[in-house]
Amino acid sequence: MPLQTDPSQFALPPELAAGVAGKRVFITGAGRDKGLGQAFALAAGLNGASGVAVHFHNSYEDGLDTVNMLRDHGCENAFPVQCDVTNPRDVWSIRSYVIQRLGGVPDVVICNSGASEAGYMLGRVPRELEGESSARRRARVRQAFVENLAESQMVIDTKVDGFLAMTHLWASEAVHAKQPLTIVYISSRQAVDPGPAVPGYVMANWAVLSLPKILHTNLGRSASLVKAFSVGYPFVKTSMTEEYADNPKVFGRWQARMLEPYEAAKTLMQILSRPGEELDERFFQLLVDAAPELGEGGIRTRWAEIGITIEDRALGWSDEAPLEMPAR
Repeated sequence: MPLQTDPSQFALPPELAAGVAGKRVFITGAGRDKGLGQAFALAAGLNGASGVAVHFHNSYEDGLDTVNMLRDHGCENAFPVQCDVTNPRDVWSIRSYVIQRLGGVPDVVICNSGASEAGYMLGRVPRELEGESSARRRARVRQAFVENLAESQMVIDTKVDGFLAMTHLWASEAVHAKQPLTIVYISSRQAVDPGPAVPGYVMANWAVLSLPKILHTNLGRSASLVKAFSVGYPFVKTSMTEEYADNPKVFGRWQARMLEPYEAAKTLMQILSRPGEELDERFFQLLVDAAPELGEGGIRTRWAEIGITIEDRALGWSDEAPLEMPAR
């Protein structure tokens, strides 16, 4: 099926394209049509990136069509990369190919791979069915439990394992080549403001927020070579969320309407155009404000930094009765 995405929506002014112009860009999870990763790939490739690696695992038809769209619209060095981000051997196998095709280690890596559950209420047992025997109910509840956890495990594996693998691969290559690298972790506002029915998705998006700090701690003296930060999006209208696009009860607490993928990509290009020192080790969330003066459905977007702090608080009951351990 031909792609439904309109490439003309990705034209950006020079000031927004500055973060990718002339850069080698690698995007994970970029194969699905009308998806967020595809939008990032098009925004980079159609605004001056020197090369774009379009990664996918199963969405190969849309992924290959996305590569062709990029080439047809002037990004000659666009190419497909197929691998399972949860499989370390599969991830390692793409290393030489990507470096060769890009002409060097990526300058920008956008970790976007992800999935979400179909939805279940964490900690709630499925409702009883009238006339159902105890044996059937036990079997049905067990099956729901197993299927729900398997679904969440897949979501967590894709995001956490995938982001960790890509970080380990490309940060080590950047350090080896002594080349600056920017890594962007695509998270969600649900990481800090969780909604119901998607526990694996919330946990996975929370977990990746710690990756920039972990990375820099481990890189030690080489940490200055790698700038890493996370961004949290509200609802973007993709294949995972399209069924809720007309249901403000789902997205209404955050925004007047869902963002289109090309709008989300434009906001990422905006933040990528900022100096790396402003972004490093930080978590930014996108705010979407209604702007009716711009017409029906008009909006304005703003980036805000979310500070996640650790605070030690004394517990009176424990201070009054500390446990004493004699010397061994």
